[in-house]
Amino acid sequence: MRPYFIVILFLTSAISGCFGSDLADEEERGTSGGLALACLQDDGFQKMEIHFLYENGYDAIAMELVKTRLQEVCDKPGGITIKATETDFAIETSWSSDDVREARWKHGGDAMGSNTLHWYFLFPAGIYEDESVLGVAVDASTVAIFKDSVEEAEGFFGRPSSEEVERAVTIHETGHLLGLVNLVYKSPVEHEDSANPGHSSNDNSVMYWAIESNDVGNFITGNLPDEFDQDDKADLEGMANGTIDCRDQLWS
Repeated sequence: MRPYFIVILFLTSAISGCFGSDLADEEERGTSGGLALACLQDDGFQKMEIHFLYENGYDAIAMELVKTRLQEVCDKPGGITIKATETDFAIETSWSSDDVREARWKHGGDAMGSNTLHWYFLFPAGIYEDESVLGVAVDASTVAIFKDSVEEAEGFFGRPSSEEVERAVTIHETGHLLGLVNLVYKSPVEHEDSANPGHSSNDNSVMYWAIESNDVGNFITGNLPDEFDQDDKADLEGMANGTIDCRDQLWS
């Protein structure tokens, strides 16, 4: 059983081979964490809609959990709603980050087209081009979870179960859309793993760098986290109230 890892892909022109060369398009769609303030604050967007686009037979199981985690940290007085849509992505083999972006913008609408903020979670058939990857965040409003790989990542004796893995991966990628860890800010607390930028060093955080590795002993003796830890939440609170400066925001 091979190890699996969550990866976070950064939209920068310095990374070749992962992203398109249309800079204007990249600026419009932003980087992971680029809509963090739009979610955390209520100034521009009173409401939020989270879209789950899934291939037939690939229903998302963590929709309500994503809503709960966002409600815990985001200021949306008009509420957060879920919209689930069965979608034929027409790709059933290998996906690249470009494929994910193209599918999201083909089947979804603008992230900021109204007073409602829109984030998209794709659940396609097939696997990522790096077969060890379970989930990716590819721009400011888009992630993809590869359930075929999630199924294979289930631990011995069903611990953790594929359902637990999927919940953890989905919340982990949600955290990247929120800018965790240090993607669009600098935390006053040293909790980013130095060897794995963008991830937590705390194995009790859903943002832990190796949360998706098949460390069977760890998984059997403990629960797979699906919550942000106190350092994560403190970062988000600081971003929301302005005590932590944010960069690369599409809206602020």
